[in-house]
Amino acid sequence: MSDEWIPAFNAGSGLRGVPESLRIKQVEEQVSALRSSVICAFNQLLDLKDLNTGVHSTRLAEWGMRIGQELGLNEAELQNLEVAALLHDIGKVGVPDSILKKPAKLDEEEYALMKKHPEYGWAVLRMLPGFERAALDILHHHESYDGKGYPAGLKETEIPIVSRIVTVIDACKGLPHEEAVRRLIQSSGTQFDSAVVKCFLSFAQAEMATVFAAAGTSVSSAL
Repeated sequence: MSDEWIPAFNAGSGLRGVPESLRIKQVEEQVSALRSSVICAFNQLLDLKDLNTGVHSTRLAEWGMRIGQELGLNEAELQNLEVAALLHDIGKVGVPDSILKKPAKLDEEEYALMKKHPEYGWAVLRMLPGFERAALDILHHHESYDGKGYPAGLKETEIPIVSRIVTVIDACKGLPHEEAVRRLIQSSGTQFDSAVVKCFLSFAQAEMATVFAAAGTSVSSAL
């Protein structure tokens, strides 16, 4: 949070004369409320753009948070994970619908444009105070553990842990649970961090069938 941002809240919130500890608490509450509102607003935008496909994005985010807790992420990392898990596809708003909804395989030029969406998401969210780190995690959510991903070709622990978690939960979108599990196991250690996959499947595999069915995800939607 920038130093310039807090006075802006103080000046317009009627907190003059209030004890310092109470003023700080009230400002923190305002910042937290604003953060939640921004997340909800962007998530609503994804829904309007029909980008939250397959399993409900909130359930995927919940699973991502459970992975983060199991792996011992600190509070700041968990906050960034919440943002990245919910909003990692926000950059797709900048990709034409003709590409996003194309039923056939994308050609080389179309795929190159699709691959820009992590950069678009980073460019938007990094402008918001308090979202800078989450924006960086979103930028790298299509990196592969073996270094063959994009946009930077990072590998293994060069990839932020939050990005590695989002990569795993993102792979489940739009797939029936059997196919999601198969792909995660098959690409564990190459596309995905094997420790993240193992942690995820340790609790999510038992819940997937019910959750995916409730979301209306079918085999045909993945093919």
